[in-house]
Amino acid sequence: MGNIYLGVNMEFVRHDDKNFEWGVAKAAELGYQFIEPMVHWGRELLSEAGYFHSVSMLDDPLRLRRATEAAGVKLSGLSAHTPITRPEIGVEYLKQAIRFAAECGAPVVNTDEGAKRDWTSVEEDHMLMKYSLIEAARVAEPRGILIGIEPHQQYSKSPDGLDRICGLCNSPAIGINFDTGNSHLAGHDPCAWLERVVGRLVHLHAKDISIQQSDAERGKVTGTPVGCACGDGVIDWERVAAICKKAPRNIVFSVECGTVEQAARSIEYLRKTVGG
Repeated sequence: MGNIYLGVNMEFVRHDDKNFEWGVAKAAELGYQFIEPMVHWGRELLSEAGYFHSVSMLDDPLRLRRATEAAGVKLSGLSAHTPITRPEIGVEYLKQAIRFAAECGAPVVNTDEGAKRDWTSVEEDHMLMKYSLIEAARVAEPRGILIGIEPHQQYSKSPDGLDRICGLCNSPAIGINFDTGNSHLAGHDPCAWLERVVGRLVHLHAKDISIQQSDAERGKVTGTPVGCACGDGVIDWERVAAICKKAPRNIVFSVECGTVEQAARSIEYLRKTVGG
């Protein structure tokens, strides 16, 4: 039986124009036990200037460990989304993210298939994803890192599609980072889908969807960057928690919302509703 812990994806500070360390301290101030940083390749202006929360994988991984230890929080995983349908990008990106995660202390690396190229077939895309996942798993397994495949794009937008992707690589390193909001917007019952995959669950994006967004976009999109405050939308959090307690490992609910104010209301609601 899994325990539930409350964390937050660092996207909650995306509009505050502050650096990673500021966001970590803010998450701790709000009472979160875990954070999920976003990592990127190379260098980009906003992060280097201290105006954005993303961390370059060219930085010292101990930067993340020092920041979390100073704030008294832990890492639930890394947001390392890269198109695994494009091995020229996805393979080396994921391998670097896995090595980075192992050194900074993040147990999970989350990703998805990425947007489809217009000249590949479905079968070709799955062969490309198989190649990417096998290469990544060979780096993840000896380091004890899990790879969380997220329902987010054209192939993972359905239970069968996500199952097919996860079945491409027979490795204990491959698991599922379930996203409650993306699954709802794709037109499915998030709780029924979660029941189906709970045995392979390694991480959860706690994303709520407002009634307005649901009415406008459900069945028309495969996901969304962030949701509303947990408790303000359509997701049945008590049922989500009950299912996650059946998981074979502890699960972090990594809240995905767009503002500090939403993150504050989310943890207040989730503490009352699901504990953690």
